Amino acid sequence: MARKAKAEREPSILSKVPVKDIMNSPVITASPDESVRELADKMDRNKVGSIVIVENGKPLGVVSEFDVVTKVSVKDELPSKVPAKDVMQPLHTIEADKPLTDAARLLRKLGTKRLGVMYENKLAGIISATDVISVSPDLVYIISQKASIIKDERTRSPTNISGYCDECDEWSDYLQFTDGRFVCDECRLSNVPGEIPPEAM
Repeated sequence: MARKAKAEREPSILSKVPVKDIMNSPVITASPDESVRELADKMDRNKVGSIVIVENGKPLGVVSEFDVVTKVSVKDELPSKVPAKDVMQPLHTIEADKPLTDAARLLRKLGTKRLGVMYENKLAGIISATDVISVSPDLVYIISQKASIIKDERTRSPTNISGYCDECDEWSDYLQFTDGRFVCDECRLSNVPGEIPPEAM
């Protein structure tokens, strides 16, 4: 029974989390005429696995490490002579305010690994299938609850929020939102003037 209730609850939780809360930003970009060698340098410097190709501020496509290997290295092409436009893949996009469930469906439907995230007709970030998979239902629940509190739309007391304390990084079932941070009881008491920390008693 509990398992069924949890399964029924997860889609509604996921639908409350917008893509913008999970996306990677800022996006590392390059022009269509930059060489694959230049793209590889950017990937290495920025520790990313892909580069979005843009022209006049509009995303045209994406080049991943896999593209560099399979379309250039394996074919013994000279990376400095191959332009990005010759190896890029199409980049499909999604609006930043769309729910995470929409991104998951679109990634599956298109059979792609990445989506560009658009906000007011501008590229704001990128989200991958790995990003979506790595967000567990529990984490999504915490994110949605934190977002509700910050927007002052909470439907339950912040003392009921579970998660990791922003002060000590320890798990607590009783976090409170104080001065822009989620803090556990122990850290909150230790930071109050005149209070004696529990470990000192």
